[in-house]
Amino acid sequence: MDAQDPLERRLDALELKACEAEDLLDELNLTVYRQQQQIDALVRQLEALRALQTDPGASGAPRNLRDELPPHY
Repeated sequence: MDAQDPLERRLDALELKACEAEDLLDELNLTVYRQQQQIDALVRQLEALRALQTDPGASGAPRNLRDELPPHY
């Protein structure tokens, strides 16, 4: 064994760690991208629900329960 072997092994180990870190970073980026897509979809749904709630002509508009009391009360 010469003096290059330990140095070469260390270099190989560092290259492997760098490749693993790069793969992990790509995986994390994809996860963040997918989560942002889900957040955007949820925001659009929330905005649609708010638009329905504020529209007085919408069938899903909140109603006052006092208006539904029988006339004898």
